Amino acid sequence: MNSKQNNDEAVLIPKNKSKGKAVVDASPAPAAVGTTKATLVRRVGWKKGAAIVDFVLRLSAAAAAFAAAAAVGQAEEVLPFFTQFLQFHAQYDDLPTLAFFVIANAAVGGYLVLSLPFSITCIVRPHKVGPRLLLIILDSVMTALIISAAASAGAIMYLAHNGSVDANWIAICQQYTNFCQQITGAVVASFVAAVFLITMVAVSAFALKRTTTTTTTH
Repeated sequence: MNSKQNNDEAVLIPKNKSKGKAVVDASPAPAAVGTTKATLVRRVGWKKGAAIVDFVLRLSAAAAAFAAAAAVGQAEEVLPFFTQFLQFHAQYDDLPTLAFFVIANAAVGGYLVLSLPFSITCIVRPHKVGPRLLLIILDSVMTALIISAAASAGAIMYLAHNGSVDANWIAICQQYTNFCQQITGAVVASFVAAVFLITMVAVSAFALKRTTTTTTTH
């Protein structure tokens, strides 16, 4: 009789120990879930912050591009002295390079305004890859366009300020002072817009890389 009771106790003791181990092993699961959620929240917050920076840079670049185009488009100066057959008049469309500068900056400014809804979409839905990928491609094209326009106009203004003995170019800015100052300021504004665009491309590329990495991991 005693031996039978001892056998029952020997059987019951391992069952109690196994139940205790099962409870101990299951306890860390909620902590792991909480850590994963915290990591996802941090990633979403970082991507939303990058999208907000992109939106602000986009507005600033559009303002700079429009200011550059408007400054050159309104640049005009007539010298106070003239002859019976000749009047000394300077306007932006006298040089094809400056005309291209106005068109390029206006086009870039218009694109930046039209791209604002896509930038807002990236803020509202940070995990969306499509809008961000489209923006980075178009931003790269517009960056190349505005840099080419600003560089060509800058080269023309360098010759206008300093002239060229080899090419027999005179420094016309000695006479058309206001005209040259307005064009030079517009070129600086165009380069500022180009810097904003380059920064936007870098931020979008980094955010896109983080988004792709997160998608691959999950």
